[in-house]
Amino acid sequence: MIDSKYLPTLLVGLTLLYGSCGSDATSELPTKQAPNPGKGGPGNKQNGGPSSGGTAIKQSPIVTPGPRPFGLLRRTVVSGLKFPLDRGNTGQIKLVTAFPKLRFSQPLYLTAAPDNSNRIFVVQKGGKILVFPNNPQVTSAKVFLDISKKIYPYGERGLLGLAFQPDYAKSGIFYVYYSTPGTHYSIVARYKVSSKDKDLADPNSEQIIFRLKQPYGNHNGGMIAFGPDQMLYIGLGDGGSGGDPKDNGQNLGTLFAAILRIDPKNSTTYSIPKDNPFAGNTKGWKQEIWAYGLRNPWRFSFDRKTGDLWAGDVGQNAVEEIDLITKGGNYGWRLMEGNRRYGSSKHKAPTPPIPPVIDILQSTGLARSITGGYVYRGSKIQNLIGKYLYGDYVTGNIWVLEYDKAKKKVLSNTKVARLSSLDSFGEDQNGELYAISLSGSIMRIEGAGNGNTSKIPKKLSQTGAFKNLQSLTPTPGFIEYRVNTILWSDGTKKRRWIALPGTSKIGFDTLNPNKPWTFPVGTVLLKHIEADTGGPSPTRLETRVLIHEKQGWAGYTYRWNAAQTDADFLPGGGITTIRVRDPKAPGGFRTQTWDFPNMSQCMQCHTAAAGYVLGPKTAQLNRDFPYANATDNELRSWNHIALFNKNIGHPQTLPRMAPQNSPWDSVEKRARSYLDANCSNCHRPGAPAPGGLDLRFDTALNKMNLVGVLPTTGNLGVPNARRITKGKKELSVLWLRMRRLDKFRMPPLGSHVVDREGSDLIGAWIDGLR
Repeated sequence: MIDSKYLPTLLVGLTLLYGSCGSDATSELPTKQAPNPGKGGPGNKQNGGPSSGGTAIKQSPIVTPGPRPFGLLRRTVVSGLKFPLDRGNTGQIKLVTAFPKLRFSQPLYLTAAPDNSNRIFVVQKGGKILVFPNNPQVTSAKVFLDISKKIYPYGERGLLGLAFQPDYAKSGIFYVYYSTPGTHYSIVARYKVSSKDKDLADPNSEQIIFRLKQPYGNHNGGMIAFGPDQMLYIGLGDGGSGGDPKDNGQNLGTLFAAILRIDPKNSTTYSIPKDNPFAGNTKGWKQEIWAYGLRNPWRFSFDRKTGDLWAGDVGQNAVEEIDLITKGGNYGWRLMEGNRRYGSSKHKAPTPPIPPVIDILQSTGLARSITGGYVYRGSKIQNLIGKYLYGDYVTGNIWVLEYDKAKKKVLSNTKVARLSSLDSFGEDQNGELYAISLSGSIMRIEGAGNGNTSKIPKKLSQTGAFKNLQSLTPTPGFIEYRVNTILWSDGTKKRRWIALPGTSKIGFDTLNPNKPWTFPVGTVLLKHIEADTGGPSPTRLETRVLIHEKQGWAGYTYRWNAAQTDADFLPGGGITTIRVRDPKAPGGFRTQTWDFPNMSQCMQCHTAAAGYVLGPKTAQLNRDFPYANATDNELRSWNHIALFNKNIGHPQTLPRMAPQNSPWDSVEKRARSYLDANCSNCHRPGAPAPGGLDLRFDTALNKMNLVGVLPTTGNLGVPNARRITKGKKELSVLWLRMRRLDKFRMPPLGSHVVDREGSDLIGAWIDGLR
């Protein structure tokens, strides 16, 4: 028997010489091979392994015993595919990169100064405001203000808002909204522009006019804007956590869960406008309040023509809503979530809840974190004038809403486009609109013709992806691959293929091999899913397509028919019940629900921050695959047929994630790999999940915002719980969420079965942390 202390060394030798021998969701057994020590291993930061402060394992270089055959000998150009690359746009608009020669870091707001200078100001979450001419060909931006040392830029906190005083052309005064490090305060501060440079603010001119201590790290609001009445409006969430534990929503004695209205002019701080709805009251109600009962009004705006105040209010677990805000209005939280009853409150509000203009059920997969937008008052898109554009951060969907205010009736609500990590909209000097993605994209909204899904083949057999559908033999040019660490899919088994168009190549960053690869337009990835339902062969459930269209990445599903002869295109998703073999269940079988994702849900997991493509990445494909010619390391074979845009080098120099059940890798490496594969697409910088977590496997433990950190969305009823409590999985919300199937479940989509092996692995890792 091999002493366990030598296992990491032996593993790396085997892996680097022969490729990893772990399995993914497909059945596959490791092949016995002679040990040959190599360089790298668990904890070696140079080679991409996670590190929690331990000593890296040093090992001698590989001595290759002789020539080794490649698994792939030549590249075959794929042909005959019927997937459309240009389906047009799905409505009245199209998104065009607004400033292609500029780069932005976590942008979350765009606006213009009221000085007729036709400049763009972009707020970046990290603390910088950029300014530049409103010209698509602009090549550089200036830093207007840098307060990065004053703020805490993680999770839902950071530099969140910017508003110019209406007389800015004369006064040079503007306001910012930001979150402090340490004790968490939400700050609204006044600044002045430099007297010598209109593109530079005076960093020493700060006057804090508003300060509010936050009880939790989320639901900070963050929007500030001057209304047509020249008063400053401030959006504040309910204080955070989940379910409004402080009961702030209906409490007029607090500033939380409200949109405030103040007059910051002619004062060192601010004054209360006399026509505020609760001005001068004797009941202890906060006089700054304009409207209340809002869970988290992340973005709101004023209609340039009518002055109407529109807001997107982020929902809890069921409903997202758009509200038309009125003086003294009560928008229901936490009594109501959208049009649904949610809970109760000990506070008696003076007015009944006002229903939203429109609400969207999260269960539809269309929205999970609403982003308020603008009524279009520009001049370039005639059929959009007077309509309200809004979107959703998680799904990236964008809608155009037509509303008859007099009749209080929605005339239409059309999904028109999609932008991943859509965190805000912006309006320039002329009323033209922009969509902003936290991943770095700023898109100009332009008019477009209608598009639809009619170009997508209706059956899998019509796509040209398979030469023989019954044997799942792909069309020549597709390359099958496997991953080191499985993505949990309720115990089903998967096969995967990829095809690049023509002789195009994958973009690979040799300086940072953990960085997501880039793929050319026309790239197609297939993922086939089946389950052991007790028959002579597995039951085929679905085959998913991820394709890089001209408008961006898109995902859709083909559902296999009962006869298992073909699969049908399923744009709207679906649900079914399947009987699955399970030796631990009574009678050896269990019944489980299976979700077929709709097109929006596909892109909730394939995030921009993760590069859209989740499986094919360096650390996942640094493993062996049994090709027809020879078993070979996948990276080595792909490199041999020049699939990358450069020579990526020997796999031994590249990072490698660990199979979940690997006997060779440490618990830490296996657990960190599991979190990367299953969670990091949403929990990483720039990704849609809140909380500021970074679950990538190469992030140092003390940089993950995980160990010892209070959960921002509730402690699940466990006193003293943390996201991770060292040595105590029972006090660790991350582990507890993995073992649930209710609304607190993680991941929140598409799973109806607890991954017991995965949660046991994470639990063992947490228990072992010291």
